[in-house]
Amino acid sequence: MKIHVRRLVSLTLGVMLALSAFQQAMASPPETFNVPVTYFKLPNGLKVVLSPDATAPTVAVAVYYKIGFRIEPKDRTGFAHLFEHMMFQGSQNLGKMEFIKMVQQNGGVLNGSTRFDFTNYFEIMPAHKLETALWAEADRMRGLAITQENLTNQQGVVSNEVKVNVINQPYGGFPWLDMPQYANTNWYNAHNFYGELKDLEAATLKDVQDFFNTYYAPNNAVLTVVGDFDVAQARKMIEKYFTAIPAVKQPAMPDLAEPKQEQEKRATKKDPLAKRPALAFAYHMPARNTPEYYAMGLLDQILLQGEDSLLYQELVKKRGFAANVPGGINLLGNMYNYNGPMLWMGYLFHDNGKTADEILTAVDSVVEGIQAKPLDQKMLDRALVKLRSSFYDSLATFNGFGRADLLSSFALFDDKPERINTLEAEFRKVMPELMQRTAREYLRKTNRTVLTIEPAAAK
Repeated sequence: MKIHVRRLVSLTLGVMLALSAFQQAMASPPETFNVPVTYFKLPNGLKVVLSPDATAPTVAVAVYYKIGFRIEPKDRTGFAHLFEHMMFQGSQNLGKMEFIKMVQQNGGVLNGSTRFDFTNYFEIMPAHKLETALWAEADRMRGLAITQENLTNQQGVVSNEVKVNVINQPYGGFPWLDMPQYANTNWYNAHNFYGELKDLEAATLKDVQDFFNTYYAPNNAVLTVVGDFDVAQARKMIEKYFTAIPAVKQPAMPDLAEPKQEQEKRATKKDPLAKRPALAFAYHMPARNTPEYYAMGLLDQILLQGEDSLLYQELVKKRGFAANVPGGINLLGNMYNYNGPMLWMGYLFHDNGKTADEILTAVDSVVEGIQAKPLDQKMLDRALVKLRSSFYDSLATFNGFGRADLLSSFALFDDKPERINTLEAEFRKVMPELMQRTAREYLRKTNRTVLTIEPAAAK
């Protein structure tokens, strides 16, 4: 056999150089994708975030109001959600349902939602329809068509939604709606967010008008635009349509603080429609934006996210308790888009032969392993890779809406939408010792609430 020595040396050198480059890449942090952010405020207090992205000829327009179901009136549970529906019932220049028709007829999609600390509305439109979307959002911020007919109609719609999604649904509200009511002490964090039917039915026209006049003001909102647009042109449009809307003095925020939990809580909810038992466990989170908060984000990746997670491996692969163990930080969103006390939660649907104590013993065996000694750096690095992947996936969600959601949240709660570009660095500051301390303090049994679902008797 004839051997080409020069070619062999060249190939060997090439492999060595490639290996060296790979080792250097693994040893240093990956390049960070930088999200363009232009941030300013109008004289009336409206926060505006502009983030151009020419990937596709579309724009996402999002308006976030700093009113979620956490701070709705005490005798009007579900009111924040009811009002989300009212925002589609007509405004000064758009009749009932015309906002929806306008977006759809222009090739767009839209939606709205109510969360712990905000209510949001968004449209994804062809890029050349940006001005149309901005005009329409300004029109309903300026004034709604609040009539008794619209109110009565939407009270019926929301009441029916509660019946369909919670009351008459197996496992309805489990655990996203149920768990906060058992784990939290402060009423603002612990009431029925979806709404008690009696409270929904008691809402008056004056309630709705007062709610709109107070919370749907420009100085209580952020407007975010993401997509294919020119920043200077978009700014002129926004100033044109939103500047004249008057600001409204906002009421003082209620105290949302939760007392430190010092004893494990256990509760059982009977569900006549359920066929199998279910169990959820929840731990109170560290305060948002603290070092421990970032550590919990990584612990979430290690313990609960993906089939390589420790709890999936223990509860599903090893013990066969369930087919999956979903959960995470803030089941109604993500770990970035809230601004108050929060829970880290996991749950599973299991066979009748397994008890809550068996499952919790298995959970504790995993958690205690992390509490006993600092994490291996390899495991921490793997968690960083998973979190980074999840974060960048969220940025690309739904034609720019994922990016708009994070930018709006950081503007609304932190007055700093550019935080979107520093999150990864904050997670990289977390060391194994901090992970261990965080696990010991926040994943202790005395900081835990356990909720079990007791199904109907097997027939």
